Amino acid sequence: MSGAPVHEIAQPEAEPPRGARGPTAARKRPRRTVRLVVAALVLLALAAGVFSWRTAARRPKLQLDSVSVDRGRIVAKVTATGTLSAIVTVQVGSQVSGSVAALHADYNSRVRKGQLIAKIDPALFEATVEQARANLVAGQGNLAKAKAQAVDARRQAKRNEELAREKLVAQADYDTSQANADAADAAVLAAQGSLAQAAAALHQAQVNLAYTNIVSPTDGVVISRNVDVGQTVAASLQAPTLFVIAEDLSKMQVDTSVAEADVGRLRDGMQVTFTVDAYPAETFRGIVRQIRNAAQTVQNVVTYDAVIDVSNPELKLRPGMTANVTFVYAEKDDVLRVPNAALRFRPPPELMARLGQGDAKGNHAAARGPDAAGTRGAAATPAGRTGASRSEAPDRRTVWVLRGERPGPVRIRTGISDGSVTEVVEGALEPGDAVVTDASGGAPGTPGGGSAGMRPRLF
Repeated sequence: MSGAPVHEIAQPEAEPPRGARGPTAARKRPRRTVRLVVAALVLLALAAGVFSWRTAARRPKLQLDSVSVDRGRIVAKVTATGTLSAIVTVQVGSQVSGSVAALHADYNSRVRKGQLIAKIDPALFEATVEQARANLVAGQGNLAKAKAQAVDARRQAKRNEELAREKLVAQADYDTSQANADAADAAVLAAQGSLAQAAAALHQAQVNLAYTNIVSPTDGVVISRNVDVGQTVAASLQAPTLFVIAEDLSKMQVDTSVAEADVGRLRDGMQVTFTVDAYPAETFRGIVRQIRNAAQTVQNVVTYDAVIDVSNPELKLRPGMTANVTFVYAEKDDVLRVPNAALRFRPPPELMARLGQGDAKGNHAAARGPDAAGTRGAAATPAGRTGASRSEAPDRRTVWVLRGERPGPVRIRTGISDGSVTEVVEGALEPGDAVVTDASGGAPGTPGGGSAGMRPRLF
């Protein structure tokens, strides 16, 4: 069967041993692993992005209120309150006791020096004068009697002296007559003393009677009357005040109470201005006459009296009015001004954390350089605390300026202040710079403390 075709039967390939992999399987495994790793990384990245986005959405934004720096006039002043009074005020009293018989002056009465303004009932004092005058007459009679007795005693003594030389009288009688003459002379001296006492008593009674007439000691205006007709005045312990007379109301003074922190800025001769409630639209002027050294302490507050002379030709000002006094101790024109709120601003820990200079717990990074030192000092001070830090001079301050959208610290040196704005003497500030005055959490549209034209910024 030589011509028949021959068919070969294909033998199946032997299976590789279990555990052995071919080159195709080895290539497929790394590709699958890479795809899994990439997918995991993408999922992690998406999860981190979503978490960061949600965290940022939940974190409230800080609202920075700012005010622009400008140039203008600064008037540094000290304010105080005081009371108007006449320069010379006389209290008229009574030196004798009695009832008021008549009044010849009233409130706002103009009086002249020596003018009778009141009368005390003189009946008792007139009786005292009469009694003293009678005692004086009696004293005069006693003195005349004593003189006559002295003359007689001296005559008897002289007669006995002549008889004693002739041995016609006993020595004892002579001695007795001499003693009687000396006693009579002494009685004359005693009578003279009694007469002088009676004359003094009469003079005292007449003086007391004259004191029943109350007269004005000076020219002026009666600003107070404290008695009425029929009222009894007792002057046994101290002289009661019946009238208060102002010598000249066209020249007055203001006694002000200046705090001890401000008294060092005042000096004698300063020009001052003040207002009173009676004329709120009118400004009055005066000159500091004296700053008294006597301190006045009320509830642990120490003040000093600055006396101001005031001219009052129109008599508008009245004693007792309250004066609101302004002392101007420095003023400058066209200076760079920064609001005092910007000097008081201290960044909160949240702001420092977002600036990368600290964390939300208030742990700030170490500062370097002059500005950084100012930043560190400012950040370490609690928010809202006024004044400079202990390590810096009183005129060296730190303000936070918005450069673009990020605030940054700027060191400045300050000058005079009027309580609202302060002069910038030195520092990297220019007119129009926005200085931060407050930082708080909130949303757009929350009312802030920025000045007109400065919108609150979110950071």
